[in-house]
Amino acid sequence: MHETRLLPQPHDLLWGMCTDRLDAAAPTWAAEVLAAGRPVVVRRAPARDGWIAVGVRGHGREQRHAAWMPRAAIRRRVQPEQLTGGGEREGVCAPLRALALLQPQLDALCRQRGLAWGVTGGAGYQLATGVTVLGEHSDLDLLLRVPRPLERRQALALLERLEQLPCRVDLQLETPAGAVALREWAGSASQVLLKACSGARLVGDPWREVAA
Repeated sequence: MHETRLLPQPHDLLWGMCTDRLDAAAPTWAAEVLAAGRPVVVRRAPARDGWIAVGVRGHGREQRHAAWMPRAAIRRRVQPEQLTGGGEREGVCAPLRALALLQPQLDALCRQRGLAWGVTGGAGYQLATGVTVLGEHSDLDLLLRVPRPLERRQALALLERLEQLPCRVDLQLETPAGAVALREWAGSASQVLLKACSGARLVGDPWREVAA
């Protein structure tokens, strides 16, 4: 495996971040989250030698704080792909019911094409920590790792399946250059928004872009 794949990737959950690594402007709730031993999530940002760009997650959407974590401090790492069985275990709210319904189809798609998928966002956080952050009206956030181009008609077929689920599903296509929303790639626009570590930019073909 290439060395970069061993490094934490966007959406990974990391344990080991200490409160003394927060900046002076960090809110009190962020320190409380870390003191409780909860993980941080890897975010997209330009790399710093020996440091990982992370975000601290609180109880609501307004509670998000960007920070930097030393790689040496990482005690545990959970990737989105490790959380794909969560829908079977906890089908209480709409996002987890949707996950249970979608899991067999995504598993089959990945077997056929040699791909991988995972659970991110609030659903991933809840499945990894046991902390309830999802509600009946929460979205389900997923990623699909697609190192090779996905035809737009195939993207549209997948999106149509997602639209039949009991909650909104936001699926990101993770290409070698960054992430593109499935909803955008399934559309007809000549350019889509590619989210890379260097920032977001409009591109015509996210698989032809150089990773940044």
